[in-house]
Amino acid sequence: MIYVIDSPEHPLDVATAAEGLRSRVVSVPVADWGDALTPWPAPALRSGENGSHAVCGYSLGGLFALYAFAREPRFAACACLSGSVWYEGWVDWLRANAPDCAGRYAYFSVGKKEKRAGLPFRHVEEDLAACAEILRGRGCAVDVTLGPGSHMQYVTERLAAGLTALDDAIL
Repeated sequence: MIYVIDSPEHPLDVATAAEGLRSRVVSVPVADWGDALTPWPAPALRSGENGSHAVCGYSLGGLFALYAFAREPRFAACACLSGSVWYEGWVDWLRANAPDCAGRYAYFSVGKKEKRAGLPFRHVEEDLAACAEILRGRGCAVDVTLGPGSHMQYVTERLAAGLTALDDAIL
């Protein structure tokens, strides 16, 4: 089963992205996106059946998916799609708190143009690479994809790629 952290305000096209997968994919809408998905308080930017479980999210949902993966060993895999890994203090937190990830899998993706959005996004690729290296250092299998577009482009395609990677990883 793959859980996709979703925003009711900007819902992902989970049904389209999940077409053809063997895993059951469940959308988990989170109403208070800005407060419910962050690992700790920070200022806002703007006012299965098969026994293995994975978590997937996009943007802040991606950060949450990675946080949940780090905190909950029952998640065999996670997909952090255009994840907000630039979040202040995140990389240091992961470095200090990443568990033994032997036998687990993480999939990261980000658009090539996301770093052009200015601060705090400027370092998103570097922070994503740091997260990947931290998890690899803890025994996790990690795939990183640098795709086309900016943060809000190719969302469904990125989601489909992440779900496919998770589907392959947990079955």
